[in-house]
Amino acid sequence: MSMTNKKTIEDVAVQGKRVLVRCDFNVPLKEGAITDDTRIVAALPTVQYLINNGAKVILCSHLGKPKGPAPEFSLAPVAARLSELLGKDVVFAADDNVVGENAQKAVAEMKDGDVVLLENTRYRAEETKNGEALSKEFSSLADVFVDDAFGTAHRAHCSNVGVTQYVKDSVAGYLIQKEIQYLGNAVNAPVRPLVAVLGGSKVSSKISVIENLLDKVDKLLIGGGMAYTFMKAKGYEVGDSLLEPDFIDYAKDMMAKAGDKLVLPVDTVIGKDFDNDTETKVVPEGGIEAGWQGLDIGPKTVELFSNILKTAKTVVWNGPMGVFEMPNFAKGTNAIAQVLATLEDATTVIGGGDSVAAVNQAGLGDKMTHISTGGGASLEYLEGKDLPGIAALNDK
Repeated sequence: MSMTNKKTIEDVAVQGKRVLVRCDFNVPLKEGAITDDTRIVAALPTVQYLINNGAKVILCSHLGKPKGPAPEFSLAPVAARLSELLGKDVVFAADDNVVGENAQKAVAEMKDGDVVLLENTRYRAEETKNGEALSKEFSSLADVFVDDAFGTAHRAHCSNVGVTQYVKDSVAGYLIQKEIQYLGNAVNAPVRPLVAVLGGSKVSSKISVIENLLDKVDKLLIGGGMAYTFMKAKGYEVGDSLLEPDFIDYAKDMMAKAGDKLVLPVDTVIGKDFDNDTETKVVPEGGIEAGWQGLDIGPKTVELFSNILKTAKTVVWNGPMGVFEMPNFAKGTNAIAQVLATLEDATTVIGGGDSVAAVNQAGLGDKMTHISTGGGASLEYLEGKDLPGIAALNDK
């Protein structure tokens, strides 16, 4: 995968240039207020570098899934928060057409070091269809294009892929660079032993990840709802646990192929109902009874997984070990987070989605080497797929 040799903002001249930056400002809003500004803060190193180096910084992003212009999907609150964080005025180009008269006027009036934020790219229906006309409109504002939105890197849209066809210098920002460096190296050039921990509810959504990682890892630990399909494939009953009958044969093949690389839970916390306060007990492998369901990995599994993780030099984690939204069944997931937090000289990469929520919920985010900002994108990267948003950038 040639994703690791992409040009970055440091490889192009930006002084006095109009630099269009595709950010990921898809932040949660409640009644017009930003409830979590993590993604805005994550964009600051790239934006600050461009300001310091005298670029005219034009930022764009999507927010949610609007069907055309809609005030509740406006990026206006993001411009306000950015102004506070940067300590300088970020001009918001309110423009239902995104790159219409208002945006063009705002850009034309820029001085070096100024920052303009365009309106939600998805106000235009063509954005997600990667239409040529809108791609050209974006490119008309830019001498240089910077992609720093890893969260949409697995999608080919106008504002991250189409635009690169019309802007000669299309490079990666610091966030994308970091994602490529950590996710890419963890999987394709790891310091060994490399241990992957996969969880989440469905085998079906992780098939390609399992297949790609099996060839690369030293150990693959499986927990969460997807483990019960593997248990069933071993001939055990799983009661009312989550099960994908259509994937039992697949699980058998995987186990045969993987040998002792694939490590499954040796005990399970089971409950009567899918409820935090349900009656529970811990049963050994094969001990799930009719009328009960698996809700978390058991203490012996935590110990087994922990001992394997303690030997690792690189860990990639995607997906929780149980129903971590319920405190009584978050123990397995939290235990994995705790172990990763204590690894001294290992690279720990948390790949998107629920694992990120779990690590942050445990208050251990700052103890991980890298937390991926893109759920779907990191999953596709772990599947070994080329991500169009990164592939479209210039090679060094």
